[in-house]
Amino acid sequence: MCVVCGCAGEGAQKTEGHVAVNPATGDLHYGAGAARVSVPGMSQARAIKLEADVLGENKRLAELNRAHFAAHGVTAWNLVSSPGSGKTTLLCATIEALKARAPGRAVAVIEGDQQTSNDADRIRATGAPAIQVNTGKGCHLDAQMVADAFGRLDLHGHAHHDHGHEHHHHHHDHDGPLLFIENVGNLVCPAMWDLGEVAKVAILSVTEGEDKPIKYPDMFAAAQLMVLNKTDLLPHLDFDVPQCIEYAQRVNPGIEVLLVSAKTGQGMDAWLDWLLEAAHVHAHPHHHHDHA
Repeated sequence: MCVVCGCAGEGAQKTEGHVAVNPATGDLHYGAGAARVSVPGMSQARAIKLEADVLGENKRLAELNRAHFAAHGVTAWNLVSSPGSGKTTLLCATIEALKARAPGRAVAVIEGDQQTSNDADRIRATGAPAIQVNTGKGCHLDAQMVADAFGRLDLHGHAHHDHGHEHHHHHHDHDGPLLFIENVGNLVCPAMWDLGEVAKVAILSVTEGEDKPIKYPDMFAAAQLMVLNKTDLLPHLDFDVPQCIEYAQRVNPGIEVLLVSAKTGQGMDAWLDWLLEAAHVHAHPHHHHDHA
């Protein structure tokens, strides 16, 4: 939880000591206060106010992104995971597989990392346009970063020109561009930040613990799909797949789950089915969910 990163110097209130102590073990829980986070020198009330201000503004920008994506027929995904989950490898494999499966389909990537353009370079090697966003000390992408990056993508020219024509709305319903936003490797902070995406996809490698969904419940609660990646390694590991799925469903009863190996291609067809089907659904936002 990092809404307050970089802002902790403001507000010189004394820490209110919002920590719960387990008398049996002496364990400490700093998420027990009203703000569910403890920042040295900042009151719970100040932390709550700051979070509301910052996330409120981010939400406003995310809705602008959502409208902008819709105007371009773009379906945007927010890919979240720990570092080392294999999400860039999976993304490169996905782009290659989409070329065969949906040849006319434009695909683009916004790549988030603290430093380096290594991952964006790997994406560009597939032929897909990618914009690297370096966050510096930041531990997540935000809606403004995504807006700035989207404005620099090649596919940005795809829509707006249809305005004068008879097919100006839903100009490519079924084959609008797919935008993959690869977030900073971090299972905590990106959960809170809407980027304007259609859905968050949590990628969990089987080389990680099957308890990740209950250790990072906010992220798995926010995700529509969990992709269990690197399944080719399962024979060499003690990863309990049914237990992992049970944990994920405990924090998010509606979560969907796919098992994939980017290396062997196992499960890739089902993953592409999911992406293309979901993109198709979101290309037809029948006006009855305006209440969002």
